[in-house]
Amino acid sequence: MLLLLIGSFASCKKNDYLVGGSLHNAKFEGTTYDYLKTNPLFDTLLILIDKTGLKDEVNAANNTFFAPTDYAIQNYVKKVVQARKRLETNNENLIFNFSDLDFASLKDSLRAYIFSEKITRDMLNADGKMYTAKDGEKRHISLRDDLSGTYSTGGLTVTPKYIYFTKVIGDIDPIDNSDVPDDQKDIRITCQTTGIITNNGILHVLANYHNFAFGVEPK
Repeated sequence: MLLLLIGSFASCKKNDYLVGGSLHNAKFEGTTYDYLKTNPLFDTLLILIDKTGLKDEVNAANNTFFAPTDYAIQNYVKKVVQARKRLETNNENLIFNFSDLDFASLKDSLRAYIFSEKITRDMLNADGKMYTAKDGEKRHISLRDDLSGTYSTGGLTVTPKYIYFTKVIGDIDPIDNSDVPDDQKDIRITCQTTGIITNNGILHVLANYHNFAFGVEPK
């Protein structure tokens, strides 16, 4: 069995990986925008891209897009904007929807996820590096072990690695940031899917729990 496993991994091409037991090719024959259209997880994101006029920037050559999912945008609308509006209006019954957003003001918010260079897993390590997004702000991007997810298989200990996309609040937090006050903690998001290669660049997908635009719920 071990020899079969070794043989199967050795036969995989560099851009291939296993998904659900079958071989999957990370290369997508189309633009980043085209790829987003193939997955309903990005329906709302596509509307946001269109409303802000950023399709060409998403599809720019040799770029990287850390895509927030529809859940991340819903988190922003329901958890952040709606909660703030309720406080402002003192109306507990207020319902604020995606269509009510000021899309012109969100253009730079979306640019915070677009980078004018390719950022791939093999470029990253635990120390990470600051990269400048299209909104002019820097983000810390790293590849770190997920110690909570360590497991054993076939006598081997496996520790998965995740790309972390971080908005730095003060100094860069250590891996164990339990001693950092809550209001000074970096906002660190894991990528749930990484390394999708499109015809114009690289696509990584942020975890569903993220609040788009790094929005913070009111206390």
